[in-house]
Amino acid sequence: MHRTFVLFLALWLAPAWLQAAETDAWAALREGRALLILRHATAPGVGDPPNFRVDDCSTQRNLDEQGRREAQRWGVLLRSQWVERPRLYSSRWCRALDTAREMGLGAVEPLPLLDSLFAEREHRVERTLELRRAINGLPRGEPLVLITHQVNITTLTGMYPRSGEGLILALPLEADVRVLARIPPP
Repeated sequence: MHRTFVLFLALWLAPAWLQAAETDAWAALREGRALLILRHATAPGVGDPPNFRVDDCSTQRNLDEQGRREAQRWGVLLRSQWVERPRLYSSRWCRALDTAREMGLGAVEPLPLLDSLFAEREHRVERTLELRRAINGLPRGEPLVLITHQVNITTLTGMYPRSGEGLILALPLEADVRVLARIPPP
């Protein structure tokens, strides 16, 4: 009987606990104690075409209409959480830059350390360490939003985000990155 009651109580309280944890994560993001790392919005396909060139969007996978709407909803969600003018960094890939721009939150700064690691297996660990050092070297106190790719997020956190999904990560980034919240595509 006691076990059943404890299990019932845990299941009943879990949504409130999860909501409180997410509320705390948003506060940490607003205060610059955390960052949001977002997988670019929906761009059909996997990897990059053989003729891929970073300076030519016509050679890349790009956002479809669903992806553009997802990115715009991210902008709405961030503003609803009082994250209105974050420092916004993006991979140089068009689908990531377009995700950041469609959010409508201000200037986007391309950051090569956020470029896709899909075709660079041998450099994943090294580049992820460089990214952690670069992020930890940024001044704190302002919201920070990063737009990148699944493989980069998985290498950094061990988690596999779907298109348009975000993670709020505690700062500074440690070797074992602390995920404060997992935010589904809005």
